[in-house]
Amino acid sequence: MLVSTKGRYALRVMIDLAEHHSDRFVPLKGIAERQQISEKYLESILKILVRNRLLVGLRGKGGGYRLTKAPKEYTVGSVLRLTEASLAPVACLDLNSSPCPRADDCRTLRMWKGLDKVINEYLDEITIADLLCDGSDGRSCMI
Repeated sequence: MLVSTKGRYALRVMIDLAEHHSDRFVPLKGIAERQQISEKYLESILKILVRNRLLVGLRGKGGGYRLTKAPKEYTVGSVLRLTEASLAPVACLDLNSSPCPRADDCRTLRMWKGLDKVINEYLDEITIADLLCDGSDGRSCMI
């Protein structure tokens, strides 16, 4: 599993919006500047997050983006599953892959399934709220 820039940037955007969590919309330009992501690339990421109802967007003056839920209600796994083709450690476990003809005789399949389970469980335990802390106040951070 290799997380792409799209996945990493999506997490940065979610954290940025969580830091500015309120009833007000956060302008795209501000997010792009703070996160040092081009506005065009950021728009493509935000489109995915809005389409899947993690965010709500508003056009025009006073527009921008905001979270649809509290930061503690989003997991890292849920964000990455939207932006990554797969979180599977090997191709045969990808949901879109054809059944492996060697699956019945594969001596490593159980190991790969175990790793896949660990990856998904770990990423589903970490919330966007967990990623907000910077450690300067003594709180422990997940990442």
